[in-house]
Amino acid sequence: MTAQKLTCHCGAVELRVKLLDGLNTARRCDCSFCRRRGVAPATVVMDDLEVVKGADNLTLYQWGTQTAEHYFCKTCGIYTHHKRRSNPNEYGVNTGALEGVNPRDLGDIPWVDGINHPSDD
Repeated sequence: MTAQKLTCHCGAVELRVKLLDGLNTARRCDCSFCRRRGVAPATVVMDDLEVVKGADNLTLYQWGTQTAEHYFCKTCGIYTHHKRRSNPNEYGVNTGALEGVNPRDLGDIPWVDGINHPSDD
């Protein structure tokens, strides 16, 4: 598993990530937040994400159960990653912010039912 570079648009934030199963874990979600964000995150286990640069330039967004932690660059507003509510030992990372990856090339990406999330019961 090779580490990949992930950056925000302005370059203030840089992460080093090791994807759990490459881009095969990319998923779209139809919850109210993910629909609006429009990103198909890929999976990274907690120990395989390192903030290389710009930790102080990340801002946190939470709502509802306050379990998920969504991180954005304070300068350019790009979503970089989030700690998952469905599995707090994993992060979802912005596939569009991975160096050398064009999400258009991912083809059909499976959908997850975020409207009916099991943690909402």
